[in-house]
Amino acid sequence: MTKPNSLTIIQYPKCSTCRSAVKSLESKGNEVHSRHIVEQTPTAAELKEIVANSGLELKKFFNTSGDVYRELGLKDKLASMSEDEKYALLASNGMLIKRPIVTDGQKVTVGYKEEQYEQVWNNGKG
Repeated sequence: MTKPNSLTIIQYPKCSTCRSAVKSLESKGNEVHSRHIVEQTPTAAELKEIVANSGLELKKFFNTSGDVYRELGLKDKLASMSEDEKYALLASNGMLIKRPIVTDGQKVTVGYKEEQYEQVWNNGKG
C-alpha cells in the first residue's frame, strides 16, 4: 500500500475546475491542504520556487482566460515586462494566477487534467 501524498493545492474555492481537482486528489487517498489563491496569494518568492519546481515557463502561470488578465491588457504587455515584474504582478493578485496549482514541495502541476493527475499525484492508480 502506497503512502498517501501530502499535497498543497493553491486554488479558488468557487472555481469548478479547482473543486474537481480537489475531489480527484482526495478520491485517490491524497492528503490535501487547501490554500485560497486570493486570500493567501503566493508571494513572488514562493512563485519563483513553484515555477522552478514545475519545469514550466513562467507564462504558463498566468490565468489568460481570467477577467483581470483581460482588464489589464496583459496579452500585449507581458512580452515587454521583466521576469521580476511578472512575478510581482502575479503575487499582487491571485486571480491572475492559473489554478489550481498542486505541489508536494518538489513536484508541481498547474491547471487540472485528470490524466496528468493520475501520472503525477496518483501513481498511475486510476
